[in-house]
Amino acid sequence: MSPTPPSRRLRLHLPRRMFAQVLLMQVAIAAGVAVLATGLFLAPLSDQLDDQAMRRALSIAQTTAAQPQIAEDLADTPATAGGPVQREAERIRTATEAEYIVVMDRRGVRWSHPTPSEIGRLVSTDPGQALAGHDVMQIDSGTLGRTARGKVPLRDSDGKIVGAVSVGIAYDSVRARLLHAIPGLFAYAGGALAVGALAAWLISRRVQRQTRDLAFSDISALLAEREAMLHGIREGVVALDRAGRIRLLNDEARRLLGIGDEAVGRSLDEALGEGRTADVLAGRVTGTDLLTVRGQRVLVANRMPTDDGGAVATLRDRTELEQLGRELDSTRGLIDALRAQDHEHANRMHTVLGLLELEMYDDAVEFVGEVVGDHRATAEQVAEKIQDPLLAALLVGKATVAAERGVALSLADRTGLPDRLIDPRGLVTIVGNLVDNALDATAGTPHARVEVELQAEGRTATLRVRDTGPGIAEEQRELIFTEGWSTKQRPAHRERGIGLPLVRRLAERQGGSATVGEAAGGGAEFTVVLPEALAEADLEPALTVASDPHAHTVAEEESR
Repeated sequence: MSPTPPSRRLRLHLPRRMFAQVLLMQVAIAAGVAVLATGLFLAPLSDQLDDQAMRRALSIAQTTAAQPQIAEDLADTPATAGGPVQREAERIRTATEAEYIVVMDRRGVRWSHPTPSEIGRLVSTDPGQALAGHDVMQIDSGTLGRTARGKVPLRDSDGKIVGAVSVGIAYDSVRARLLHAIPGLFAYAGGALAVGALAAWLISRRVQRQTRDLAFSDISALLAEREAMLHGIREGVVALDRAGRIRLLNDEARRLLGIGDEAVGRSLDEALGEGRTADVLAGRVTGTDLLTVRGQRVLVANRMPTDDGGAVATLRDRTELEQLGRELDSTRGLIDALRAQDHEHANRMHTVLGLLELEMYDDAVEFVGEVVGDHRATAEQVAEKIQDPLLAALLVGKATVAAERGVALSLADRTGLPDRLIDPRGLVTIVGNLVDNALDATAGTPHARVEVELQAEGRTATLRVRDTGPGIAEEQRELIFTEGWSTKQRPAHRERGIGLPLVRRLAERQGGSATVGEAAGGGAEFTVVLPEALAEADLEPALTVASDPHAHTVAEEESR
């Protein structure tokens, strides 16, 4: 025998699309609510109809008992089918469409009944409560079947109970009213269900448009992919709601901005503080590839609005690129300087050769001594006044470059800086930026001169860089410290407007300041005050290593 094939279980497959599932669930909910409401309405409806029938029977009974002639006829006439009590009871029954009206005496003997043969007989149900003076309402069965009954005592003119009146309403009519109400009720329920289904369809269509007809599984996959992408990319992503509050930060954005999860739900000004970075991310500064400085990092930001009124901003770290740009500029400057030095060296060698061929040996020795002495004097002057080796080497190199560009770079007479710098690399960055700015401003002008002054007082270091260039207009003296602001042409390999904002940031990081004013002889004078730049005089100087691996490697760019 062949094995019995396994039975297949019936499985209900829900539609995959999100809008279809929403529609199906909403229609099911609307149908359930309609059925529940119908059931809750029908449950008390039967009781209400019974109560109405009993109250109607009681009302007819009270009206009948209120007629004094019936009580008199009950006392004066016999219980016969043609008696006055029977005639009056039947008249009232016909008028009210009651099932029966029974008038009885105190013994329970009927004086009226729809069936004349029942007159003179005892009633089939106990009339004790009515004869005791109580009104009675009940659903009961008698000789005419199941009825809704009302019983009241019958009193004579003196108020004495002489009998009772019992009125019955056919229960079939009550049930008929209930059954008659059900189709209408179902019609209302069906109409409500249709309206609910239409509303569910409209809502599901809106959901379909907003979810782009995706299935739940697709949405789940997209969320998983979004999380993986946001936390895996090397760009910072900041999502904002319509009120400008942060609603999402990926790992790179937290690192670049120096904030954590506590910033989520807060405004940009609260999370980042007032400044250009908050202005760029909030859209108060418009444009593409906007530069901003956050801490010691140079960031490039782009902002894209979203359909819900919010925005998504991306951040790229340009610190390393700026470092490469600075190195490229330095390399080009060195190449130009070496090219000029090579040309000058060739001229000097020709001069020496000519002096030797002319056997002017003393003049040749004097000429070589003058050339070597100039360079040695410059290096010795710098080393004597600037005892930090990094800063001294920077200034010697800048002096050589300045000489090749036709600019005289010198140290002020009051310059004096001991070898106690806590952060010499930070000061190297500050001095390098300011000197480069000054060289760019004065190169090509008559009698071009740049003067550097460094003074130490206690733990405070004060730097002043003066030049003989065109100077800075008063209305621009704060703008030049704004990220991305520059009057110079942008080079191909990097952005302008980075160096001076970085100088101010480095100064403020040490509790100091960076300002610009007008030099005594014209031109610009930059002043940087660093209150905690020097170690105590009796302590060994120590170099502070920045926790940020990119610290002090940002391009020595200027912003005029």
